[in-house]
Amino acid sequence: MAASTALRPADLTVDAASLIRDIEQYLAEQAPRTAHPLVTKTTAELVAEALATPAAGEQPAPTLEAPRRLWRFIPDWALALTPARHLHGAGRQITVTQHLELTALVIQQYGWHRGGLRSRGGARCILGAQAVLYRLGYGDEETALAAGRAMQNVLRRRGIDEPYHAWNDKPKRSQGEALQLIRAAITYTKENP
Repeated sequence: MAASTALRPADLTVDAASLIRDIEQYLAEQAPRTAHPLVTKTTAELVAEALATPAAGEQPAPTLEAPRRLWRFIPDWALALTPARHLHGAGRQITVTQHLELTALVIQQYGWHRGGLRSRGGARCILGAQAVLYRLGYGDEETALAAGRAMQNVLRRRGIDEPYHAWNDKPKRSQGEALQLIRAAITYTKENP
């Protein structure tokens, strides 16, 4: 395995709250304009303000965050119960392109896996990364299915007929190849809206 795709244990210690912060930062960068003309701050400014540390003398709001390493072992279905999900994701609609870009982000943050949705250490396959987004409330089932169809179309163009999740699980597959497929699907969705 090349040094650029090697996973270090520290790379896998990402908790749901930090992943949500990364997703929110990505989404804020995608839509820098405010949602309503009466709002004077950009989305990025509002997100930064919400994530800022409290001023001196202010009491921070209590959080229910588990220790960082614990998030690696919590089953994916439990992500729907995280307090951070209810503050941020929870039913937020995203485009298919954004879903694919965030799928790549999850793999880069948690690590990549083959042979199952996730490893014991929390790494995810492509389908597992999509499940994380869905469980956190980013997009809906149709968005995830459309992203899957985009990846499937890329594989078909390459002469590969097996499902993308089975392709992901092939013994000689690498994280770089999985990310390359996702990025090709992003290009595909931009060219074929």
